[in-house]
Amino acid sequence: MEAKAQAKYVRVSPRKARIVVDTVRGKSVEQAREILMFTNRAIAEDVLKVLNSAVANAEHQHHVRAEQLVVKTAFVDEGPTLKRIRPRAKGSASRIRKRMSHITIIVATREEA
Repeated sequence: MEAKAQAKYVRVSPRKARIVVDTVRGKSVEQAREILMFTNRAIAEDVLKVLNSAVANAEHQHHVRAEQLVVKTAFVDEGPTLKRIRPRAKGSASRIRKRMSHITIIVATREEA
């Protein structure tokens, strides 16, 4: 039994999001929630929303309790990049890349993970 949740087009670079997602991979859901609540990074709030959504999907579709679930897989993919331009000296310009992320979390029961 697996349940999946995904947040697309989150306005944070994938590199920053992976730091937070790597801390919860393989943990139980209760432990992962606790880690995310006390993580001092802005993206932790979005990762917590995705985790809660995956748990709700598991409870609704497969009728399992949250205490039985673990974070089986958690990863961050790169989304599209917004390209902006900043004026520089002598009439030149430099590019600013505003990156986006797709955050995916899959939860499963302890026996399957």
